Amino acid sequence: MRAVVYKGKNKVAVEEVPDPKIEDPGDAIIRITTAAICGSDLHMYDERSNAEKGTVFGHENQGTVEETGKGVVSIKKGDRVVLPFNIACGFCMNCTRGFTNACLTANPDAPTAGYGYAGMGPYRGGQAEFLRVPFADFNCLKLPGKPGDEFEDDFVLLADIFPTGWHAAELAKVKSGDSVAVFGAGPVGLLSAYSALIKGAAEVYVVDRAPDRLRRAESIGAVAIDFTAGDPVEQIKDRRAKNRKIQQALRPGEEKMAGVNCAIDAVGYQAVSSDDPEKEDPMQTIRQITELINPTGAIGLIGVYFDEDPGGVDKHAKKGEFVFPLGTLWNKGVSIGQGQAPVKQYNVYLRDLIIAGRAKPSFIVSHRLPLSLAAAAYAHFDKRGMGSGHEWTKVLLKPQADAA
Repeated sequence: MRAVVYKGKNKVAVEEVPDPKIEDPGDAIIRITTAAICGSDLHMYDERSNAEKGTVFGHENQGTVEETGKGVVSIKKGDRVVLPFNIACGFCMNCTRGFTNACLTANPDAPTAGYGYAGMGPYRGGQAEFLRVPFADFNCLKLPGKPGDEFEDDFVLLADIFPTGWHAAELAKVKSGDSVAVFGAGPVGLLSAYSALIKGAAEVYVVDRAPDRLRRAESIGAVAIDFTAGDPVEQIKDRRAKNRKIQQALRPGEEKMAGVNCAIDAVGYQAVSSDDPEKEDPMQTIRQITELINPTGAIGLIGVYFDEDPGGVDKHAKKGEFVFPLGTLWNKGVSIGQGQAPVKQYNVYLRDLIIAGRAKPSFIVSHRLPLSLAAAAYAHFDKRGMGSGHEWTKVLLKPQADAA
């Protein structure tokens, strides 16, 4: 079969690799209809992880069941399914408590497993024509309809990016009426903002510099904040200070709540420095959120922070060690949640929001391409919305399009 193979820094190629096979009775083989390129794939693409050459990329996968092992009982050939990016057994202590992002058995080397990702086990990714799915009864989410229908591009986002955005809002404890700031308008940031709005947030600010991404944030009712126009913290505080209705609702002492109640870091360790866009400042977003968050507020760190980063800005960053403004956060009594999303906690409910027409996460999708164009797609997507011409916010690969 054809698959997207990692060849080294900033290079992938579509190559022939062996077809996947049933290895255990609980396995299934899926014919991929849509696979998405994720922003976290770029960490490996940029050689900012320990990904090995030859890795088949792709952890956002959807398709139809081609074959099942003898132990699979709940799905059959022809079923349409989407796969959580985190592979889970369903029976270990963490899985039984809902933390499928930290399965203890699927990966022999770490308490987490996934498709085609550095450090997440021996599983190939699904940016390919076929994919082997272990523990298929537990991991396959069955979908209605047929491949290529009006839900195709929405359903594939249930593999990762929509549940991850929802998880970010959960980590930040977003409730109806809350004020929320999301730093980063990539796919995760946009769907974090979208999730906050679905949850009933009163105000959602989205901070970025990419014009197309900021326009997409405005299209869902969020307030776009371009950090190239000035300090985003001051921009948000100034907007709230000039809102007479907000100010008239404050009692003496409540002017200390000039920031937001909930904040989401959807940027991670590759944050671009505001002072010099050619450099990285991995803690910039954290410092800005620390300044903006109200006392007793909550922060969701959904942006990636690796414990090993070969391209880190200094010896500490290379080991995932950062200077963290813990004193200020402690004095403010701020709650902090972090880590990968346990997709299975949310994907059934988010699927049903899509079916009911209450959610349309595919508003983030900018490109739909055949698998053969994956190398070009990675190169454009790596510009993170700042390339000339068409902006690349979210790319979907269609392996069957080449054959058609």
